Amino acid sequence: MKHKILLLFIFISNCMFAQITITGTVYDKNGPLEGTAVYFNNTMVGTTTNENGEFSIKAKEGQYELIVSYLGYKTINYPLKTSTYKNPLKFTLLEDENMLSEIVIRKTVYDDEWKHSLIRFKQEFIGQTELAEDCKILNPKVLHFEYDAKNNILTAIAREPLEIKHKKLGYKITFDLESFIINKNYVTYLGYSRYENLKGSKRKQRKWKENRLKAYNGSFTHFYQSLIKNTTYKDGFIVHQFKRVLNPERPTEKQIKNARELVKLNRSRINFSKKIEEPKTSLDTALVVLRKARLPKSKDYLYKSKVPVNEIITKENGAYFLSFENNISVVYTKELEEKAYILRKAFSKPRKALPQTSSVIPLERPIEIDRNGLMVNPLNVYYEGYWSYEKFANSLPLDYERGK
Repeated sequence: MKHKILLLFIFISNCMFAQITITGTVYDKNGPLEGTAVYFNNTMVGTTTNENGEFSIKAKEGQYELIVSYLGYKTINYPLKTSTYKNPLKFTLLEDENMLSEIVIRKTVYDDEWKHSLIRFKQEFIGQTELAEDCKILNPKVLHFEYDAKNNILTAIAREPLEIKHKKLGYKITFDLESFIINKNYVTYLGYSRYENLKGSKRKQRKWKENRLKAYNGSFTHFYQSLIKNTTYKDGFIVHQFKRVLNPERPTEKQIKNARELVKLNRSRINFSKKIEEPKTSLDTALVVLRKARLPKSKDYLYKSKVPVNEIITKENGAYFLSFENNISVVYTKELEEKAYILRKAFSKPRKALPQTSSVIPLERPIEIDRNGLMVNPLNVYYEGYWSYEKFANSLPLDYERGK
């Protein structure tokens, strides 16, 4: 019995020492600032400052992004390591002059154009997965959209944090949108999120637990965590390596531009349905060039299957880095594609669902991954395939524990 009590005491002591309390005060130019949101980014851990501008948060040992946010002020993103942390912290918020001058004063017109932009925003931010069906933005009118028709660029600005209710995962999420851009078919967004559990019956909680596990399984967070734990292939991931090169069969952009100009000048006397086996005139050549312009700009060549984990990720000075050459294709074999993914493109034909396949395309190196499976700079890579289909509605807080 003494041994059991001693073991229990050691376990409780370790749990106590594994957590520390983060304290601090938030000010503005007038003094302490009450009601400031202070939280760890993308987690369920957070609080608000009291009447004296003070806050207190308990944290497990690790590395975090501590977010300090108040409407009308510039958000502070403070990198916090519990190993080097010293109490208390002090933050001074500055007024966001850009927001005051460009957003608050500017009037948003909630017309058909705004509604159309909102639909595009929801599709590219919330997503169109099965889990996205019951993920709703409660305050969409805080969004202001700017559309650059010439370059086909849609920008979204939020006057206030987005309030999101996710009935399928059982979360209320506050998302502080920093930037959102749709540049043709390329989408990027950044922001800070704080999660809270919704209240529900035991039946709802069981369903939320199932859906959260479904969202986690096969996700890029799951994949990166499996790399760190060296359980990648055991968890159902298969990784291939491929190289992307320009398509030699496709004309250059200069050739395409010249062909379009020539066709435009002679449009009235061109037979566009004409079959051209061998070009005999400059117009024939221009038509052939424009037909070949429909070919993909690049081709992918898979050159290595089942890449070893130690060739995908390395550890240097306690930090993890993606170290593979060129690009990787990640196949998750334990779940099949959703029907909406198969039919996501116009005129897509129904086909049999396949294992979920995604591509990781590095844009800038080095690519650092923290121990939670979070990319330190998420804009360092571009996702194609299934991970580009799964968007915010399939995201979980970083402190999510598998099966909870």
